[in-house]
Amino acid sequence: MRKLSTRSGSAALLAICVHAQAANDTPVGHWKTFDDDTGKATSIIEIRIVGGELQGWIDKILKTPEEGALPTCTLCKGKLKDAPVQGMRFIWGLRKEGDEWTGGEVLDPENGKIYRVQMSLEDEGRQLEVRGYIGIPLLGRTQTWERIE
Repeated sequence: MRKLSTRSGSAALLAICVHAQAANDTPVGHWKTFDDDTGKATSIIEIRIVGGELQGWIDKILKTPEEGALPTCTLCKGKLKDAPVQGMRFIWGLRKEGDEWTGGEVLDPENGKIYRVQMSLEDEGRQLEVRGYIGIPLLGRTQTWERIE
């Protein structure tokens, strides 16, 4: 009986480890973003799979009360004009292609513009390289996000 209990415990531990590893094989989850200039954490992003594609929401803006009110998308067009940035879907259309997720778009709430986007996991899934660009990836900017466990 004791041997069976040890095996069951080992099997459960293995299943937990495999699940944790599998979770790091996809961008699905929560990510912390950082200001390019200051390195300060700026937001929490949630990435989900919806209809077979990756989509991203700005889950939380990391501002202190002294930094003022939460931002709205003043430069966005259409139904997103003046919409709260917190809670906004700003990434859509990404599909897995090899080791990357490509073919999507990202909205920059600071300027209201929409760019092409691609993502790739780095550092065993602990970091996400997010590249927004116009035309070709060479003409773009990359941010590194950190996974929140």
